Amino acid sequence: MVKHQPLQVYEKQVFVSFVTGIYGCRWKRYQRSQEDSSRWECTWFIILCSSFFLLLFWAYFWLVAQNDFNEFNWSVYNRSGEWRDETIPILASTTVGFSYITFLMILALFHISLGQQMNLYWVHKIGVLATLITTISGVVTVDDIWGDEWDILLVSLQSTAPFLHIGALATVTAISWLVAGYVVRRERSNFHVMVLLIYIVILLALYLAPLTFTCPCIMDRHSLRPRPDIIGRRGAPMLAPENTMVSFNRALQHGASSLEADVTISVDGVPFLMRDRTLRRTTDVSKVFPARQHDDASFFNWTEIRSLNAGQWFLESDPYWTVETLTARDRSRIGNQTVCSLVEMLRLAARANSSALLDIRKPPPEHPRYRSWFMDTLWAVQKAGISQKRVTWTPDTDRGRVRGLQQTANEKLSVEEIRQRGITSLTLHYSKASHKDIQEYLANNVSVTVYPVNDPWLLSVLWCSGVPSVSSDAPQVLQKVPYPIWLMSQNAYNFIWITSDLVSLAVVIGIFCFQNYHVIRWRMSGMQNYNPEQIMLSAVTRQSSRDVNIMKEKLIFSELNNGLSSTEELSLYPENGYARYSDGGVSD
Repeated sequence: MVKHQPLQVYEKQVFVSFVTGIYGCRWKRYQRSQEDSSRWECTWFIILCSSFFLLLFWAYFWLVAQNDFNEFNWSVYNRSGEWRDETIPILASTTVGFSYITFLMILALFHISLGQQMNLYWVHKIGVLATLITTISGVVTVDDIWGDEWDILLVSLQSTAPFLHIGALATVTAISWLVAGYVVRRERSNFHVMVLLIYIVILLALYLAPLTFTCPCIMDRHSLRPRPDIIGRRGAPMLAPENTMVSFNRALQHGASSLEADVTISVDGVPFLMRDRTLRRTTDVSKVFPARQHDDASFFNWTEIRSLNAGQWFLESDPYWTVETLTARDRSRIGNQTVCSLVEMLRLAARANSSALLDIRKPPPEHPRYRSWFMDTLWAVQKAGISQKRVTWTPDTDRGRVRGLQQTANEKLSVEEIRQRGITSLTLHYSKASHKDIQEYLANNVSVTVYPVNDPWLLSVLWCSGVPSVSSDAPQVLQKVPYPIWLMSQNAYNFIWITSDLVSLAVVIGIFCFQNYHVIRWRMSGMQNYNPEQIMLSAVTRQSSRDVNIMKEKLIFSELNNGLSSTEELSLYPENGYARYSDGGVSD
C-alpha cells in the first residue's frame, strides 16, 4: 500500500490579513496564530480599552462644554494674559486621538471574534500610550483651571440620558456575540464564569438604569410653560464686541427681551461697561497708555476711557470665527466702537421697552468712589430715564438705601433666606439650578434667571424645568429654537424603555443559543451517534490548524476501525495528492 502525504489547501483570508496586518503587522498566514493571547498582550488590550473609555468621556465632555467655550477662553486669559481660542487645538487633538483609538479598538474586537491571537504592533503601543498620557494630562489641566465645568456632565444627562441609554444598550447587546463565543465555546474556568457574571451584571444595570434618570423633558406636553425670556448677556458678543452699543443692538434685533451688562465705576464716578479687571483685552490701552495697561480699569477717568477703541480687538482676534460673516459696513462700525457707559445702555433699553440686569463690580477699598458707588449707579439710572422697575442689579447689598430698584442674588439660597433678604429673584449658574430647586422656587413665587445658556439642548432642559428667563451670549442661536429639542410623555418613554430592554434580552438569548447550537443539539440527541472527535471538530473553531488536522486524522481512523457504511467512502487521489473523506464532512 502506497502512502501519500496529504496536502493542505488554504483559502485566501483577505479580511483576516487586513485585520491582523494593521493591528499587529502580521500580514502573512504563518505569522498569525489562533492560540490564546499572552498575558502581556491582554494587558495591552486593557490599556487600549482604558484609553478608549477615557477618550470617550473626554470627547463627550467637550461636546457638551461647547456651551461654555467663551468662559474657558476667558479663564485661560486670566492666567496667561493672552487671548487665544484654546478650544481649537483641544478639539482637533481629541478628534484625531479618539478616531485612532476607536479604530484600534474595532480591530481588537475583530481579533477576538475571529479567534486570532492579539499582538499589538510596537508603533501602536507607543501611539496608545501617548494618547492615554495626553488625555490624562488634559483632564488634570482642565480640573486645575476649569474644575467647576465638570458639573455640566450631570446637567447634560438630563437631556442626553435616554439616548445614551439606548446607545449603550445596543453596544452591550452586540458585545454579547463576543462574550458568548469566549465563554460558551471554550473549556469552563473560573475566569470565564467571572466574565459571564460581569457581563450579566452590566446588562441588568443597563436594563434598570432609566429608574435613576431625571429628565425634565419627559413630561406632559400640556404642562409645558411658556418659552423663557432671552437676556442678551453683554449684548450679542458672538456678533459684535461685548458690552458695546453695537452688541446690545444686535441682541435686541435677535429677540432679546432684556440686556445684561458688567458695570465698573471710573475714578471720577462714571459707571461704564467692562467685564475684565483691566482694559487690555477689549481695548487698545496698550497703545494709548502702555505704562498703565495692567492697571485696574476703575482707576482710569472717563475721559481716558472714552479715548480708547473698544472694537478693533474683535476684528483682529475674531474670537468666535464670525468676522467673515460681517459686511464691510458692519466692520467699519465695529472698528470705531468706544467703551460704552451705563447711561447709554440704559437709554437703549428704555427706547426698546426692554429691561436691564446689571452686575456691578464694587471698586476696591482704595478707590475714591468706594463708598459712593451705589449713588453713582442710581444717578446713572435716573439720568437714563428708564423706569426703575425695569432695572435689576446685583449684588443685593445696601437694600435699605436702594429704593425702587429690583435686586437679585447671584448665589443659591433657601426660600427662608430669600424672604429674610427681601428679594424676589435669583440669578444662578445652570450648574446650581437643579430641576427640584427650580420647582421649589417657582412654587414660592421666586423668579429664577439661569446663565450662561448658549446651546439649544440646555435651553430645552431649562424650558421644560419652567425657568422664566435665561441669560445668553448667543441670542441669535436661541432665537432659532421655537420649541424644546425633544419632549416626550412618561408613558411613551416607558414603552420605549421596556421595548428596548425586551428586544435586547431576546437578542442576547438568541446569540447565546446560536453560539451554543452544537452542544444543545448533541445534548438533545443523546450524543450516542457522535464520537468525541466529531464533536470537537465541529464545535471548536478556534483551535490551531495543527490540532484540527490531528482531529481530522483521528476521525478518519476511528471510522476505518468501525467499518464504513454503504453510503460512506474513503477515496485517495494519488494524482493530486489530496485525501478526501466523503459524507463525513472532512476533506483535505
